[in-house]
Amino acid sequence: MRYPNCIFDLYGTLVDIHTDENKPELWSRMAQWYRERGACYTPEELQQAYQRCVRQREQGTNVLRKDAHEAHPEIQLEYVFQELFQEKGVDASIAMAAEAGGQFREASIDYIRLYDGAAELLNALRANGQGVHLLSNAQRIFTECELRMLGIETLFDSIYLSSDYGCKKPDRRFFELPLKENGIRPEDAVMIGNDGVCDIQGAKALGIATVYIHSNISPDEPMPEADYVLEKMDLARVREILMQK
Repeated sequence: MRYPNCIFDLYGTLVDIHTDENKPELWSRMAQWYRERGACYTPEELQQAYQRCVRQREQGTNVLRKDAHEAHPEIQLEYVFQELFQEKGVDASIAMAAEAGGQFREASIDYIRLYDGAAELLNALRANGQGVHLLSNAQRIFTECELRMLGIETLFDSIYLSSDYGCKKPDRRFFELPLKENGIRPEDAVMIGNDGVCDIQGAKALGIATVYIHSNISPDEPMPEADYVLEKMDLARVREILMQK
């Protein structure tokens, strides 16, 4: 087969999502949640403290792009939520901080759903004997439960989320993870994504074939020079490309 191993981006490629981390109701809800656990913030104070803590943890990191649907994937946000407790003198466990992250994500999401045909595509590739891997700029405390909720957590042979590794696409170190850990040669893999820089340029730098999908949440950028360019979301066409002999 032409592509024995398929490496997928998640948000904007398989999953359609819209979040808003600036809406007042999010910060009112989070301030109440923290207050009930002994950390008293006003909504405005909490938002400012959160943004400050994120900026501080990002210092010295190679931040290429911040997308509204992928919040600061090069750091681990659970430590930000824990720090917000500590600033008010509350000794919160990392489990409590992760729970805060779950509350935050739930309140920030306007919608989340699979693109039409996403699960069918993954199942078809696996049934065809092709490796299916996920490489996503994402926070584990957000994405792990979302994969489970969407019913696709078990449809990947391996899952790599950038918050676990301290680097993100297009960093070659992140792309090398699924290759090295699964014994995949670059010429035996294809990257499928909706971001011309993070997904396409990053994969091409390692000699991995590329399929670009311009989805509703793709960055505003020129069409990249991928092996295949789809100008709109069409996972049926992606299936044809990936399963060709």
